[in-house]
Amino acid sequence: MAVPAIKQTHAADFAIAEPAPSPVYQAPDPSRFGLIGQKLHEWNVIVGAGAMIEAKYEGSDEFEVSPVPYISATFGDWLSVDPGGIEAKVYETGPFVFSAKLGYETGRKEGDADELDGLGDVDFGVTLGGKAAAKFGPAEFFGSVEKTIGGSDGLLAVAGIELTQAFTSSLLLGVKASATFADDNHMEAYFGIDAGQSRRSGYREFEAESGFKRVDFSATATMAVTENWFARGEGGVGILVGDAADSPIVKDEVQPFGLVVVGYRF
Repeated sequence: MAVPAIKQTHAADFAIAEPAPSPVYQAPDPSRFGLIGQKLHEWNVIVGAGAMIEAKYEGSDEFEVSPVPYISATFGDWLSVDPGGIEAKVYETGPFVFSAKLGYETGRKEGDADELDGLGDVDFGVTLGGKAAAKFGPAEFFGSVEKTIGGSDGLLAVAGIELTQAFTSSLLLGVKASATFADDNHMEAYFGIDAGQSRRSGYREFEAESGFKRVDFSATATMAVTENWFARGEGGVGILVGDAADSPIVKDEVQPFGLVVVGYRF
């Protein structure tokens, strides 16, 4: 199943927002735990699980619900590890932050939906890239570029804005809008139909060229239930554009999605 934009192109977007400031932490006694113990306590770990509803593949008009296990960890304010991969801050000046990212692209299986019969699989790939962000009050402007090694061998660039605001001590709300650009390799892998695929599938041949492939809008709500437990809900919609929308395999240009996660913060 092809991962929708919220997970595939900007994996960080899936990270659970902080529901409330961390309680004041007392460092361990060095005489008992030593330096290793002190370093371990600099990690902020979240464990959770939930469910997600999304299209069977990017462009499908059928949906499926799948379980979502979730584990993330941050070290200080510069390193984060979550289901989307690893992100490390490499430079910061004023409101601007530049990060390096290591992630993955899950690809797509021919068996994910009947509409994909004859198209073959898009293999798993590793993604390498970077992100630039500028934060002004509750608003963050961001842009990222990721290159896939293996799989589609494609390149994705995402730009957008996210607004996050704490309305009470236990409720955090956010909205986000973004646009995704894809190169020829990515577009051909997920939306193109070559001669062989046309013969096997019955679709007409279609050349998907580089360009903007989708825009996304989403909203999130994170509620701190206790000091450690929290719940998060996210809903949104992606709209395929350009050659992505014109592809014969696309049955619906509008791609809604929803996510609910319950987590525990150590």
